[in-house]
Amino acid sequence: MDTPPTLLILGTRGIPAAHGGFETFAEKLALFLVERGWRVGVYCQDEVPTVTQRFRSEMWRGIELIRTQVASDGPKATLEFDWHCVRDAARRDAVSLVLGYNGAVFLPYLRLAGRKIFTNMDGIEWRRPKWSFPVRAWFWLNEWIAAWSSNRLVADHPIIADHLATRRPRSATAMIPYGGVPIPSAPMAPLAKLGLESGRYLISIARIEPDNSILTLVEAFSREPRGMKLVVLGTFSDKIAYHREVMAATGPEVLTPGGIYDASIVQALRFHARAYMHGHTVGGTNPSLVEALWAGNPVIAHDNPYNRWTAGEAGLFFKDEASCSEAIGRLIADDILAGRLKKAALSRAQEKFKWQAVLEHYEREALALTGGAAAPELAAVKLADKSSG
Repeated sequence: MDTPPTLLILGTRGIPAAHGGFETFAEKLALFLVERGWRVGVYCQDEVPTVTQRFRSEMWRGIELIRTQVASDGPKATLEFDWHCVRDAARRDAVSLVLGYNGAVFLPYLRLAGRKIFTNMDGIEWRRPKWSFPVRAWFWLNEWIAAWSSNRLVADHPIIADHLATRRPRSATAMIPYGGVPIPSAPMAPLAKLGLESGRYLISIARIEPDNSILTLVEAFSREPRGMKLVVLGTFSDKIAYHREVMAATGPEVLTPGGIYDASIVQALRFHARAYMHGHTVGGTNPSLVEALWAGNPVIAHDNPYNRWTAGEAGLFFKDEASCSEAIGRLIADDILAGRLKKAALSRAQEKFKWQAVLEHYEREALALTGGAAAPELAAVKLADKSSG
């Protein structure tokens, strides 16, 4: 009997997913591949006071969870975790899928061990203004290392693929976006707990950071009475100046319930919203924006090529507080416009962001690195779509 192909997933905190987009993707891909006969291992970070057993494996739904202990926290723990994952993966006969490049400094070790590396390059992290110069320099260096240490790169957005073409030949990169699932219905109970009515509020779901334009969204909404609510989901801290500034700008119709991590509650709040507000200024195909499209949310988004390509005809776009306020007013006042954008959101989700297509493309790419069937060229996944953004 032929040995099944094997994939190791590095770069996330682990599964079952509880932290973010990469963890959700890792879980979906691992389950998908196991069902199709692959062996899959996912490295999971365990922060402990003292390392007693560096690696410990357990099975979960047919996936090997490779629990990796690190006796530190914060950025140091992440780097330590990345190093030990690479060290272990170098001893295994498998393709390594690396999600993100923050620990790419270790990838040459994996490549020198003769392993195939397949890296999702995420966003252009070193361009984010929130980072200090030394941190941005670190990310810039790691981006280059990942680009040249990996056998194959993934861009989740055409603009990211264009950027990676300045690092490696374009043929080295596959453009594979994020995925989502339809939300045909959702309960009303989570709304009642926040005093909300279906269709009578807008929602923002994001980290409270300057490059997500949260202050702009809040100031624009609070400019005048709206007759609706704005719900800003995200964790606030009085110790952070930007958070204090956002809270000071909130008008009486703005709710800040904090971070909500129950997926079913977030899904319900998204589904029943009049519109989704997306202030991200950098990055690729943002998972939260994709999920909003699948929920049928009209979108009010910061005007940049990332958001324009992802949202397509489902979006109204703003450049500043004044244009954001205008977009909010239009969407609240015009039911026909809201209906048209809702229809466009669902159409865009079906066209570009089906999980089945995303996962199948990853499988083809990984299989090609094992010596199996060749992966399609980048042109076959319609990179030319960038012209529509």
